[in-house]
Amino acid sequence: MAVNGTDANKVTVVLGAQWGDEGKGKVVDMLATDADLVCRCQGGNNAGHTVVVDNKEFDFHLLPSGIINPNCKSVIGNGVVIHLPGLFDECSKNEKKGLLDWKKRLLISDRAHLVFDFHQQVDGLQEMEKGKKSLGTTKKGIGPTYASKATRNGLRLADLLGDFNMFKEKFYNLVDIHKRMFPLLEVNTEEELKKYEYYANELRPLVVETVGYLHSALKEG
Repeated sequence: MAVNGTDANKVTVVLGAQWGDEGKGKVVDMLATDADLVCRCQGGNNAGHTVVVDNKEFDFHLLPSGIINPNCKSVIGNGVVIHLPGLFDECSKNEKKGLLDWKKRLLISDRAHLVFDFHQQVDGLQEMEKGKKSLGTTKKGIGPTYASKATRNGLRLADLLGDFNMFKEKFYNLVDIHKRMFPLLEVNTEEELKKYEYYANELRPLVVETVGYLHSALKEG
């Protein structure tokens, strides 16, 4: 979060103690009032927070809460894993509540990894396999997506916005990898690809190389 002020206070970082439900969103919302940029660096839509403005409740799971501030840019960074259906649903619901011109203030990293529906299925199947030793995840596919990222076969927004035929090949390959590990997994690949072709066109104006963007913003103060 880049905060207006002296050169010595260009960036304020909000960190939790890894327990969850610590009030990080509330703190960010308070600080965002005076921020030029609010950046989310990791995580997915498995958690969230509610922000109340003029008696209107806005619910955020992927969007940084700074999106409410009309003078603030909100950045979803490369460490975030994004479930695009969830992101579009979140934007639509908050827009109906009065979140205006959010497309002008939202920037998404081209390096952010994608959470597919089958990642969410895998999350549920893994929990079933663990039985009484299950972790109690939200089954949002966050863990399996980070696993895909770690094994370097996950797909990023840059893949989606590049050569779509190449994206298809990588998607088929990723689905096959998971089907071999989880034979019960059912994926309608053609239907999924139709959705993602639509998402690509909708997202294109919002996606940037955020590392360079943030470095430039820091230099400019």
